[in-house]
Amino acid sequence: MADQDTLPPSSRLLHWLVALFMLGLAGVGLYMSRSESWALYPWHKSLGVIALLFIALRLVQRLRLGLPEPVQPTSPALHRAARWAHGALLALTLLMPLSGMLFSGASGHGFGLFGLSLVPHQDDPARPGEVLPYNATLAELGQQAHHWLGYLLLALVALHVGAALKHHFIDRDRTLLRMLGRQAD
Repeated sequence: MADQDTLPPSSRLLHWLVALFMLGLAGVGLYMSRSESWALYPWHKSLGVIALLFIALRLVQRLRLGLPEPVQPTSPALHRAARWAHGALLALTLLMPLSGMLFSGASGHGFGLFGLSLVPHQDDPARPGEVLPYNATLAELGQQAHHWLGYLLLALVALHVGAALKHHFIDRDRTLLRMLGRQAD
């Protein structure tokens, strides 16, 4: 990127949209799984589909533009670590909705977008009120991936926020201000 002090508005918008979606969905997901709040699942799934669209746009933009350059020189090792962490964050934001869709779809529970079925619910004709999985092995894989990748994503988000705060309060550089769209003072 030519100007290391600014980011395109679309980059900032997609960053914050994906962040809000992922943090909101993670919070609701943790709440749902612990409280068995079944009524929230259709909302969680629908918002996950929408999040996937924004994540895909962010991925395309990141592949097109690459990572922004650091606002100040840094060691090669720290630069590699930051690039790895950003790549892992992007990969995990992509894998979370995909693993959720795999889990929900393969388990027979289906998913959709606010009433529009993308993968239909599959009732078990032999057991009324029960769900018949399309593929129990894939459902288990999706469930485990969604569970563990979610915790890994939250840990990386905490590291990412910590790094942004370090840049702002300790290094006193413009990294966080750049992502907020603030101009140099």
